[in-house]
Amino acid sequence: MQVLATATETVVVLAKSPVPGKVKTRLTPTFTAAEAAALATAAIRDTLAAVADAVATGAVRQTVIAWDGPVTAWLPREARVLAQRGKGLDERLQNIFDDLLAGQTDQPTLLVGMDTPQVRAVDLDIDWGDADAVLGMSYDGGYWCIGLRCPQPGAIRGVPMSTDHTGADQLRRLRLLGLRVRLLPTLLDVDEPADARAVAALAPDSRFGRLHRRLTETPCHPSTLFDAAMGGVEVRVHRGPLHRADDTWSAGVGCRPLDVSAWSRMSSADELFAARCEGPVLDIGCGPGRFVEALASRGIPVLGVDISRSAIDQTSQRGVCALFRDINDRLPGEGRWGTVLLADGNIGIGGDPLSLLRRCRELVRAGAMALVEISPDDAADEVTTLTLHDLHGRRSAPLPWSVIGARRLVQLAALAGFVPVEDWRVDGRAFVALRQAG
Repeated sequence: MQVLATATETVVVLAKSPVPGKVKTRLTPTFTAAEAAALATAAIRDTLAAVADAVATGAVRQTVIAWDGPVTAWLPREARVLAQRGKGLDERLQNIFDDLLAGQTDQPTLLVGMDTPQVRAVDLDIDWGDADAVLGMSYDGGYWCIGLRCPQPGAIRGVPMSTDHTGADQLRRLRLLGLRVRLLPTLLDVDEPADARAVAALAPDSRFGRLHRRLTETPCHPSTLFDAAMGGVEVRVHRGPLHRADDTWSAGVGCRPLDVSAWSRMSSADELFAARCEGPVLDIGCGPGRFVEALASRGIPVLGVDISRSAIDQTSQRGVCALFRDINDRLPGEGRWGTVLLADGNIGIGGDPLSLLRRCRELVRAGAMALVEISPDDAADEVTTLTLHDLHGRRSAPLPWSVIGARRLVQLAALAGFVPVEDWRVDGRAFVALRQAG
């Protein structure tokens, strides 16, 4: 009578080269592509460390890394590295087992992914008993690990991957093959920003946990959270200093949702604003490009500029032109623009409206215009900061900002070389048209 092995012979770590923009893309735009790749790197290294610990204790004999993409220098030298092959994930998983178990009759082999950095050596110390297969479900409906004792050519190929029922489908396939399956504890995969936060809390001392803590506790550039907001993440904006209590950011007075939807569609007030433009037009802080698209559709030459890459991408998707550029950077056509637009309160950019107006004067030709949206409160004159924060623990560095009304704008315009020629109000919004003096 054959005595079956009860311990794992080989643990295979399935991983993808952490190239920014190619891994953990569902963590963006809450995290930048580079930050998401760094989190992926930490997750892989945590997983490899857990497997190394399991090998050191004798729970596992050897480590294999099934790798996709350029091989990195930090992969452990003692591990065998195999290139993944196959079109879909189901084929790649099947091929890994087929290659490793070819000709074997009793070599328990466990495959784990790179999405559970909280996994520990004890989680990999499995008593197979008489099981032909093991399966660890994940809370999103997939599975974080799968193991086979001997070759099973039809075990995985054809199972739908990346669905909320992949785990159930995989279990059904194993049982249809007549395999005895042992279910392992369910773990949380890191897919979304909320998952990353939860897993970092479960494993605070892991590489992943430490990196996540640094990223969320260190203020990011405001454009990161502007990008997140335009990508559909709920972001709030707080005017003035931001305080933290009970692991949540202040949501008191001055804190409101960042409503990016208003930047995506033209309103009646916007139409009247755009109708006063004289081409060519430079839209400063263009956001997702509603004014750029509207003006271009009227045959007016127009260019948008913004410091948010998501804004530039969304503007470009409208089929119009925008540049990823700061207003103080060198811009095309300096001294030749017919109109500069400062919509949506963008006169407040940088907290120094006088410097911004002077920069606008450098950009326009003689006699050209600056169209400015201001506070409806004529007496408004405030220098403050805006801080963005999301529900996943990220916050931005304070962004200097100004809020001014008509009185202050007229004063500053004179100092910058503009004279007011028109002001109007529509739907509770206030606008002023300035023209270059002299």
